[in-house]
Amino acid sequence: MPTTGLETQLLSSLEKVFPDQASAGPAWERGTALRDEVYSFQVAYRWTASSRALRFVRVRAESELAGRVTVRSVGLVPSELPIYADHDGDVLRASPGLYPDPLLPVDAAEGLVAPPGQWRAVWITVDLGGFAGAGVYPIRIRFEDEAGRELAVETFELDVIPAALPEQKLIHTEWLHADCLSVHYGVEPLSEAHWALLEKYVRAAASHGINMILTPLFTPPLDTKVGGERPTVQLVEVKASGGTYTFGFDRLRRWIGMCERAGVRYFEFSHLFTQWGAAHAPKIVAEQDGRAVKLFGWETDAAGAEYERFLDQLLPALTAFLKERDIAGRSYFHLSDEPGLAHLESYRAAGMRLRKHLDGFPIMDALSNVEFYERGYVKQPIPASDHLEPFLDAGVPDLWTYYCCSQYKDVSNRFFCFPSARNRIIGVQLYKFAVAGFLHWGYNFWFSQYSVSAIDPFRVTDAGCAFPSGDAFVVYPGPDGPIESIRLEVFYEALQDLRALQLLESLIGRERTLRLLEDGLGEPITFKRYPREAKWLLGLRERINAAIRQRVEK
Repeated sequence: MPTTGLETQLLSSLEKVFPDQASAGPAWERGTALRDEVYSFQVAYRWTASSRALRFVRVRAESELAGRVTVRSVGLVPSELPIYADHDGDVLRASPGLYPDPLLPVDAAEGLVAPPGQWRAVWITVDLGGFAGAGVYPIRIRFEDEAGRELAVETFELDVIPAALPEQKLIHTEWLHADCLSVHYGVEPLSEAHWALLEKYVRAAASHGINMILTPLFTPPLDTKVGGERPTVQLVEVKASGGTYTFGFDRLRRWIGMCERAGVRYFEFSHLFTQWGAAHAPKIVAEQDGRAVKLFGWETDAAGAEYERFLDQLLPALTAFLKERDIAGRSYFHLSDEPGLAHLESYRAAGMRLRKHLDGFPIMDALSNVEFYERGYVKQPIPASDHLEPFLDAGVPDLWTYYCCSQYKDVSNRFFCFPSARNRIIGVQLYKFAVAGFLHWGYNFWFSQYSVSAIDPFRVTDAGCAFPSGDAFVVYPGPDGPIESIRLEVFYEALQDLRALQLLESLIGRERTLRLLEDGLGEPITFKRYPREAKWLLGLRERINAAIRQRVEK
């Protein structure tokens, strides 16, 4: 509502506000939420009264819910590679430029800057965790100048329904790259400063539905140039004497405790063979003759006797520790990431070395050829979302899925240039197909491709023109902890949609819930075919909430 030259507009969380667009987007002035939900909306603003920027704009929220409301500024970051050239048509734009993504704290002294004629936005988060009330709550977002004079005010109405979201059942992992934290902040790996940062990033992950954490038993052999190395982050202490090894688990014990305090339940242990085929061992450092030496790495043949002897001693000690720590039932192992058909034999041989020690522990890997499952080489495959059909047809129990840079046609993903609805639709799809877990490799990958060099995530968002912007990370490095992104928040909304559907199913049954889900559509929802409009997805969630309200308010 413009009053003094500051034009404003209430928007849903599914709009992306670019500075050069003609209008802010369709108005979204009222919504519903369940107790324990995190609800987000936006206020776009544009300064039209002067050719100079308006500085020191104050913005604040006024509401009975004010203590639960956070106001952040939607920042702009550059993208040199928004999408690959042969992309599909469901993109906001494909040109390099500035894209809205980081959610920045609003400095109390400096406030906001409103450049002349440019649309910008603030992101409003309402955290209803532990909230016991119900009813309609107005939330006024007030903009003022440096002298306290009102520039504009918008009022959003949030209708809180007296029903709580159920606990998240989906196992969700986004790979935490501990070495990226160490390098970016300039702290020694596993120093006290590093541990403090790790806990902040784990807590941010857990608060967004990430309930499984990649745990670096040894430096994870992920996205590493052949022959190259990532900085050492190794939780298992190893001492070597001849062909005998002893292991210390104090750092692993501390890691597990930290994650559990933050709300993480599940642990996936870093891959015990290199990516793309299991041909080599990961980098493993040990104390030998009083000094640190690299025992294994690219020079190690994964099929060799030396590494087999090491695993034969490591795995019994590790599994005994996991049982003693009482997390064996929540522990998952990886063999090699993204093997292809050319790696069937090396993957099979590597798997045999693990399975003889890991009876009862799930071994899971991202791979998209069903032959690995059909031949019994992996019991917990994680196929990419555009390769799911053969695995669904094979009846894989407790099926997982993932996506990365390669899933840029047809399916859901969360690149900068994709509409936010294309990010959020995944929750509906996970529900319909009863998917048990979701994996993504990029929580905070702040290196260039193959980990050749460190990057500044505020300046390089595509891993050095390797992956479409938005693939490699969902958090940015703040001065002393994580800065979250639009994409992280919207994906969490997808997880809340999933939980709301599960709640509705508990009230009316799965068949009726599925009918409501696809009511009025011309074809069934799949991972590749689904409604593309934000309006449909927002309307669906309102219909779900209305159906829940009808049952709980009887």
